[in-house]
Amino acid sequence: MFSKMMLQGANFLIFDEPTNHLDLESITALNNGMKDFKGSMLFTSRDHELTQTVANRIIELTPNGIIDKLMTYDEYITSEAVKAQREEMYQVK
Repeated sequence: MFSKMMLQGANFLIFDEPTNHLDLESITALNNGMKDFKGSMLFTSRDHELTQTVANRIIELTPNGIIDKLMTYDEYITSEAVKAQREEMYQVK
């Protein structure tokens, strides 16, 4: 189904945990396809490697709003500025 969507010329894809239940070869193929995709996509994943290699914008939903950053996932999780913003956004008000 993923291949069919990508080949039909879609310009926006939505994935919810796309690597769940895939073997390593399939995950690699999906990762490569997502990196090569020229449109926009919205996805959620617990797969660090996929997120790091595919995502260039991180949007985190918090109890007090969103954090929206144009950066890689590794930059996001190591950024001191983002850490401070996360602490503020997760405070109970």
